[in-house]
Amino acid sequence: MTFSEKIKANYQPKRLAVKLNAKGEQFVVKGHPWVFSNSIVKINDDAKTGDLAIIFSKNKNKVIALGLFDANSPIRIKIIHNSQEKVEVNSAFFHHKIENAFALRQPLLQTNTNSYRLLFGENDGFPGLIADVYDKVLVVKLYSEIWLPYIETIIPSLQQISKAETVVVRLSRSLENSSNHQLKDGDVIYGTLENEVVEFVEHDVKFSAHVIKGHKTGYFLDHRANRKQVGEWSKNKTVLDVFSYAGGFSVHALYNGAKEVTSLDISKQALEVAVQNGKLNDYTGIHKTIAGDAFEALKQLIKENKTFDVVVIDPPSFAKQASEIDLAKKKYAQLAQLGEQLTAKNGLLVLASCSSRVVPQAFFDINKQVLLDSNRTFNLILKTGHDIDHPVTFPEGEYLKCGYYRFQN
Repeated sequence: MTFSEKIKANYQPKRLAVKLNAKGEQFVVKGHPWVFSNSIVKINDDAKTGDLAIIFSKNKNKVIALGLFDANSPIRIKIIHNSQEKVEVNSAFFHHKIENAFALRQPLLQTNTNSYRLLFGENDGFPGLIADVYDKVLVVKLYSEIWLPYIETIIPSLQQISKAETVVVRLSRSLENSSNHQLKDGDVIYGTLENEVVEFVEHDVKFSAHVIKGHKTGYFLDHRANRKQVGEWSKNKTVLDVFSYAGGFSVHALYNGAKEVTSLDISKQALEVAVQNGKLNDYTGIHKTIAGDAFEALKQLIKENKTFDVVVIDPPSFAKQASEIDLAKKKYAQLAQLGEQLTAKNGLLVLASCSSRVVPQAFFDINKQVLLDSNRTFNLILKTGHDIDHPVTFPEGEYLKCGYYRFQN
């Protein structure tokens, strides 16, 4: 079965005339990429997922934005063009947007790095669509059915611009369960894939991504700059990498001459990948692993009076919804407290968060208060956000923050 047949591309999207209430219109005019259902005051009765929503201003009847209609989401329209500039939504329109995204990533690609995020969802004008490149393999992850009528024209542009020799499609859980296509998660739709585990390079360091069954697209690219920084500050040090997953921070530390690195993760399988990733590179240090719940394992290390020169704590998102924000903040405070106790004299504690609902100021305030309560003298020597291939174009698009705390005692 061809790719076209799998996505049932015979559905022709309609054009929808849309008007919003004042609040919704204000958000769109300011560049926000989401229109919630309660902001829509006028729309065609027969609107279907994937239809092109043409949003008119309430008073002047001017087109203010174009979006894709999503019948299955409270975010009913996802904006793909936020401007009064007249455009035709076709293959050339998408190709131009992908070229712009690729141009933005050029400084990164001038380094010894062949893995990057080519499209970062809403932030590059492709809401619900992620495209990651690992060497010659392009992995496209779809989170919404809105793309089914368009993806057949988008993927050739992604492949051509990235010069990928293989294209893999990954699907979100909701799309996997959808009956509106016959794609399978992990389908190779262009070229061939000799090995599901793809090797790539990140700032001189070799890694691998499991592009068919790994989390998201096979690896987490967003912390690249932080991994490089931690690596550079780990020479001759002992390092603890908490929530290590595939060993991003651990492997950079080993590559840069760390004496001993301990990777801690709840998944034994992830730790095996971390060890294998380490072995792709030459290093002389010792690589240890601890499999277990991070909070419990950290308490046990404290009981054993263990300390490390560098401690990195990079947990998964603790707040997927608004109701979880308070609990997330408590967990961040607890991790900062545990991390401080495990950081040696004159050591470095690196605390990260990928919960977009916990805003940067709140996260840094939590860390500061916990570390002040510890009665140790410290400096916040570096604050970082998103790397160049994860641009932020609207407030909710910002999720990654990282603080580097250097102790003086």
